[in-house]
Formats: sequence, structure tokens, C-alpha cells
Amino acid sequence: MGSDGRPVLTVLHAGHRPPGMDSVDTEAEVRYTTASHLSKNLPGTDILFVWDFLSTAVADAWPAADRLRWVHVASAGVDRLLFPELRDSDVVLTNSRGVFEESIAEYVLGLVIAFAKDLVGTVDAQRERRWHHRETERVVGRTALVVGSGPIGRAIARMLRAVGLRVAGVGRAARDGDPDFGTVYPFGSLTDRLPHADFVIAVAPLTEQTEGMFNATTLATMKPSARLINVGRGAHVVTDDLVRALEGGVIAGAALDVFEEEPLPASSPLWSMPNVLVSPHMSGDFVGWLPALAELFVDNFHRWRSGRPLRNVVDKKLGYVPTGAAAWTGATEEGATHAG
Repeated sequence: MGSDGRPVLTVLHAGHRPPGMDSVDTEAEVRYTTASHLSKNLPGTDILFVWDFLSTAVADAWPAADRLRWVHVASAGVDRLLFPELRDSDVVLTNSRGVFEESIAEYVLGLVIAFAKDLVGTVDAQRERRWHHRETERVVGRTALVVGSGPIGRAIARMLRAVGLRVAGVGRAARDGDPDFGTVYPFGSLTDRLPHADFVIAVAPLTEQTEGMFNATTLATMKPSARLINVGRGAHVVTDDLVRALEGGVIAGAALDVFEEEPLPASSPLWSMPNVLVSPHMSGDFVGWLPALAELFVDNFHRWRSGRPLRNVVDKKLGYVPTGAAAWTGATEEGATHAG
């Protein structure tokens, strides 16, 4: 705690502070800092709010964390924070699960429709004032494989089912009769399921198992007419292998919202490929998403202060929030859990 008995909260931002923090500012000693000054602000900090969720500064500044108990990140992905020192510590990690699910699902549905109805071709013809009649595909009865069976994957499955696609999932554990996916296949059977899918949607957390899961070998098992949609993590896809697969007609197209290197370099061939849709890591970013992210943290802060369970406690070994995970009520515990 600070000198006045209030907890010390450090907020890592990139120039724009989170909105709606008034109630937190009165209950905590709040230190707002950018990446270059994080190590100076971490000593004595009880809580770290990583508002700048693209930053990798926490790992570098970690040796200065002498009293840290809880880290919250304003994103669903936590891979930038799962460096060994944090992962192996007693510091609790929470994420922003619950903010992006429906928005990302809507985005994926839009991409599926865009591919099936060749909306890019329509826009191109309009710009050229060219009357180009053609037939398009149906989505009803097509098959979607959602790789990642967490809350975002579930929202995607529900939305695609609603417009008539047949949906299955790939996740950590196999199960039948799932209310959203019908069937969830284990990750080890990914290559067995890819040949059956017209649309493959990557939305899994980034783990050792999922890193590079779409590579030359797995892409070669997909239908030549299939499209790959990645709204998960850029490292799910081996970019050079995907470019070769698209150029060689191994698959019909790809929609990519995340990339191994961001921003995507201007020299990347993905920008100009006619069968590729590129977006700048925005699939979940709806109007009002920043206040929603801040609101989730504020709610969690007040839970922590009152000893109630925290939302979205990450299993640091798995790399995500498991279903039915036990919550953490660390504010009621005496003393501080050090980072070391």
C-alpha cells in the first residue's frame, strides 16, 4: 500500500489514458506512465494495468516490480505478458475477455459474406464503371471450422450457425453435443478436419501448440476452394507459407486481421494479392471499445478492493482463461505477493 494506506496502481499507457477512471483515482494512488518510465514507477506498485496492450515493456521493467500482486491487460490476448518471470511468479494475471466476442463474430461473418458474394469484385467493378454480371456462392450449408473454442470462438460459431453454416470447433478437449459447436475436435486432429471445411477461422490463444499451426503442411490439407480467416494471433500463420499457398492455388483466399509483424510491411505481397483481405488488427474494435475496456478494469478493481472474486483470471500455464476457472480474491489476503 502507499503511504496513505491506499493501494498503488500503475497504468501503462501510450499517451492516451483510459477513460472513466475517476472512482479508481480516489481509491488508489495512481501512477500513469509510458513504457520508457515504467521501471521507475513499478517499485511499490500493487497493481499494474497494461492499458497499452501492444507494449512489450513489462518484461524489460519486471526486475523493478518488488510488490506487485496483480496485472490486468486491456486485451483478450496475453502472450506479450507470459514471459517466464511473470508466468512463474505468484502475480495474478487477468485479461479483458467479454469485451470483443460479439464484435469479432460480426467481423468474421462479414468476411465470410464478402468472400461468398465477391464483394471485393463488385467494388472493383464499380470503381471501373464496369458492368460485370456473375454468379456468387451460397453460405447456407457450407462448413466452417473454428479453431479455438473459447468465448470468441463460441460467439463466431453461434453467428455463423445463425446464417446457415454448418460449424465445428477445434479445441483443447474433444466433446460432442456442444451447444455452440455441435462437435469440438481435439487440437491434434486439426489436419484431419481441415479438408472438410470451406471456411477455417483461427481464433485460438497463442500457445506453443498453436504457434505456426497454419503452415505449408496444414495448408496443403485444405480444400482448394477454402478460405482462411485469422482473427486470432499473427503467429498462428507462417506468412511465407501462406503466400506460397495463395499464389499456387492451394487455397482460394485468406482474410487476415493479425500478422506475424505489425504493422504489415508495405513490401508484403499480401497487400496486392487479389484473393486476400487485409485489415489492421481491428476486428474487435467497435465504437466504444475503449470505454468498455476501461469499465471492465474499473469493475475488477472494485472487486479486488472489496475482496470479491476477480473476473477473467488467466491460467498462466495454459495462456488463457479456462472455463470454470477459480476466481482470485487476493485483496483480502494479508501482506503482498512479490513478483520474485
